[in-house]
Amino acid sequence: MCRLFGLHAGSEPVRATFWLLDAPDSLSVQSHREPDGAGIGTFSSDGTPKVAKRPLAAWEDHAFAREARVVKSTTFLAHVRYASTGALTVANTHPFEQDGRLFAHNGAFAGLALLDQRLVGLGVRELVRGQTDSERLFALITAETRRANGDVTAGIRAAVGWVAGELPVFSLNFILTTATDIWALRYPATHELHVLRRDPATPAPAAPLDARSKRIHSRSTELARSPHVLFATEPMDNNPSWRPMASGELVHVGPDLSATSTFPFPESVAHQLTLQDLDPAAAESQKP
Repeated sequence: MCRLFGLHAGSEPVRATFWLLDAPDSLSVQSHREPDGAGIGTFSSDGTPKVAKRPLAAWEDHAFAREARVVKSTTFLAHVRYASTGALTVANTHPFEQDGRLFAHNGAFAGLALLDQRLVGLGVRELVRGQTDSERLFALITAETRRANGDVTAGIRAAVGWVAGELPVFSLNFILTTATDIWALRYPATHELHVLRRDPATPAPAAPLDARSKRIHSRSTELARSPHVLFATEPMDNNPSWRPMASGELVHVGPDLSATSTFPFPESVAHQLTLQDLDPAAAESQKP
């Protein structure tokens, strides 16, 4: 299953160190299927998105993902891919960038030919440079955001509502970031997505951020004394304040770290897929 991680540090850029394949070489590690790509998305001081990503086929050197990468931003997006659709190429590796926004997805859905027709009709098919369902979903969100005069929340509602009503869906979990905001969606209940607002204790000494999951590890000493919000596929430390997002929950975190949760979608998608409905490669990629 793909791994998602999003971090909003507030209005001031901070440094964070990322490892995207935080596991040593061993026979035990090598016995498991290797991931198919990894990437980190950040923003420069003027809001320009920056993405470092690479496909990680089994025959490639995994130094890109195992080496520590120090980056600075107000928002961060990290993704480790297990491919369900599309070849192992840079174009198919998350995060994706469109209209100055970054996007990473954990899930799968079918009906891509019908979605392509809609993207053509909305004039955004050229935004899709790879083969994935994920990038197509992002393009639809981008199109609907443009139609909503830049309102990202409205764009997400329109795009996800159409996909959930028209296409066979396994999971649509994603994180979308700008330099100032993060949106995270868990829909439907197929995969978990967790959120944590971390408020370092004062005046007692505060611990640095040290968030670690099965595949993604992030650390930042600069976040020892300022609040921040994390999203992740699973809780990344033993902080009891991690909570699972509810099915259909869309969380938006603004520049001041104020968070709003809405439930704009039906309780279930119109055409729910199961693992048995997916082809073997896609089904393998969606297992926990």
